[in-house]
Amino acid sequence: MNECLSKYSLVNVTSTMNTIQLFICIPTIIIGFILNVSALWIFCSSMKKHTEASIYLLNLAVLDFCLVLSLPFRLYFTIYRIIIDGRLCSLLESLYFTNIYGSIFTIMFISVDRYIAIKHPFLSKVLRSPKKTSCICILVWIFVWTVALCTFDFSNNFRSGSCFHNMSDNVWSTQIIVPLEIFGFLIPMTVMLYCSIQSIRALLVPVSSSSVQCERSKTIVIRIIISNLVVFMLSFFLSHIGIFLQFLVRKQIISNCMARKHISLFVQVALCIANINCCLDAITYYFMGKEFQSKLVKKTYSKVAKHELNMTQCYKRLDSNPPQSIQDPIG
Repeated sequence: MNECLSKYSLVNVTSTMNTIQLFICIPTIIIGFILNVSALWIFCSSMKKHTEASIYLLNLAVLDFCLVLSLPFRLYFTIYRIIIDGRLCSLLESLYFTNIYGSIFTIMFISVDRYIAIKHPFLSKVLRSPKKTSCICILVWIFVWTVALCTFDFSNNFRSGSCFHNMSDNVWSTQIIVPLEIFGFLIPMTVMLYCSIQSIRALLVPVSSSSVQCERSKTIVIRIIISNLVVFMLSFFLSHIGIFLQFLVRKQIISNCMARKHISLFVQVALCIANINCCLDAITYYFMGKEFQSKLVKKTYSKVAKHELNMTQCYKRLDSNPPQSIQDPIG
């Protein structure tokens, strides 16, 4: 390994990575802070009644805001590589990763919630409620922080490397990375793909007696679903490919020096792209079509819940002759 490092110095990788970090992270921090503070202000001051969709979006905004708060620390320690107290370092790393995976699970549950509202509107009163949604969001927070407390070492104040770099072998162990890839990404991605595809298929079923308002709501919801799916894949697919490749490097499965150098650069760039998600989550709900572009900012987040409600009402008015996709309880 020393021979490898002496042959292919990581100085160029570090220099390149610092430039990319500055180019991506600084705009992400500024834009993400403005968008998510605005979103939180909207939820706290403008919305009188929270729906299932608005509660999920509020939770997502809180997670994204916490992620934005952790980015300056990640950028600072990436550039200067300063060694600090190990417990403080573990706290900062936990803040960063818990909000990434909290966002992944929240986005997954948004897809499930929308799937239930669209595909099974008659069961939605039983399966969906603001109280149940709030409980799900609380469980997401409890789950991601429990995993973080079990993963990162808060008992040792000594850290051999700087924060966000040269993490311990325990973090890169098979017991951590394999479940992380499966339960933290592959399963949420599969659930989101299934719910999104099934929801779009249900919305595309022609209903001869549907009103113009129902058809307009269908179009808007389809755009939102596709946008959410694209944002999710763009944000998290590359980063988890990079994490898995870095895992193979740490296990000496990939030992080629040039490959190790490129993987080190790739995983850092992929994580930078994943950080942009804190901005994309917000603008997805603001500007998902011409219908949203003409609205005031204070109405944009509530629009998602409103159009989903319109969809449910449209199908309820067709109770006497519902589409075949809704009659099927299995989907």
